[in-house]
Amino acid sequence: MTRPAHRQLVLRTRSGRSVRVHARGAAVGLLLVLLALAMAVVLIGTGDYPLSPAEVLRTLAGQGTAAQEFVVRDLRLPRALVALSAGAALGLSGAVFQAVARNPLGSPDVIGFGQGSAAGALTVIVLTGGGGFAVAAGAVAGGLLTGLGVYLLAWRGGIHGYRLVLVGIGAAATLSAVNGYLLTRADLVDAARAVLWLTGSLNGRDWDDVRPLLVACAVLLPVALSQARPLRMLEMGDDAATALGVRVERTRLVLLGAAVLLTASATAAAGPVAFVALTAPQLARRLTRTTGPNLPPSAAMGALLLAGADFVAQSAFGDRQLPVGAVTGVLGGGYLLWLLFTERRAGRI
Repeated sequence: MTRPAHRQLVLRTRSGRSVRVHARGAAVGLLLVLLALAMAVVLIGTGDYPLSPAEVLRTLAGQGTAAQEFVVRDLRLPRALVALSAGAALGLSGAVFQAVARNPLGSPDVIGFGQGSAAGALTVIVLTGGGGFAVAAGAVAGGLLTGLGVYLLAWRGGIHGYRLVLVGIGAAATLSAVNGYLLTRADLVDAARAVLWLTGSLNGRDWDDVRPLLVACAVLLPVALSQARPLRMLEMGDDAATALGVRVERTRLVLLGAAVLLTASATAAAGPVAFVALTAPQLARRLTRTTGPNLPPSAAMGALLLAGADFVAQSAFGDRQLPVGAVTGVLGGGYLLWLLFTERRAGRI
C-alpha cells in the first residue's frame, strides 16, 4: 500500500518561476514560530519579579509601569532574544550541515565547529583576560578557522559526507584537548569564568550581546534560505545535482560558510550550547514529514528548544538556576544515544 503524497502548494513569482511549498511543512513551521514566541513571553515573565503573559505583552507595547519596563526591556528581553536568535541560528546551521554531509550526525557540535569557537573564546579569556566583545570576536575567529581547517582536510576532489563527519570528529577531539589545556593555564577567576561560558549560559545577557547576533542572523539566515533548493538537490548526490544545473562546490561553500558563521555567532552570544543543532533538524523533519533539509522549520524548532530549555533551567530547580547548556546537554545526550541506536538498527552505521 503506497503512502499518499504530501499536499503541495505551487506559488508563481512575477518572474514566472514556480515555488513548491509543502502545506504540512509550512503549517508546522508557522506553529513552531508561534510556540517559540509564546515561550519567549513566558520566559520574560519568569524570575524573582514574576509577570503574567498579559503583563509582559502590555509592557512590550509600552503600557507597563516603570518597574515593569525596566525588568522586561532592560533585564529579560535581551536574554529572550538571544535564546530565540541563537536557537534559530543553531537549528538552521545544523540542518545545513546534516544535509551537506547527508548524515544525521553531521551537526556543528559533533564535528568540531562548536569546539573551535570555544577554543577561540578560551584563548581570549585565558591569555588576555578580554571582556565580552573580545571573547565574542575570539569565538567567531575560532569557528571560522576550524571550519576552514575541516573543509581543507576533508577535501579530496570534493567533499564527501562521511569524510566530513570523520574529519570533524577528529577535530572536535583535538580541540577539546586544547580547551582542557587552556583551562589548566588559567588562574582561578578566569578558569571559573571559562567553565561557566563553556557550559553555555544565557545569564547576564544584555543588548550588547543581542545586537551582533541579530545582525548576523539578519544577514546569514536569508543567505542560507536562498540556497534551500540547490541544497535539496545536493542531498541526491553531486552527480545528480550537477546534472540538474547546480554549481555544486560554489553552493556547498556558500552554505557551509553561512552555517559556520551562524554557529560561531550563536556560540559567541550564548556559549557552546550543546545538541540544539543536532536535535532541532531531526525533530523538525519528523514533524513536517517532508523530505529535504527543512531549513525554516529547523530554525523555528531551534528557537523553541533553546527558549524552552532556558525556561526549564530557570524554573525547574527552585531558586537554583542551571546554565541552559546543562539542560540541552542532558536532553540532547539522550536523543543522541537514541539516534545512534536507531541508525545502527537500520544498518546505516
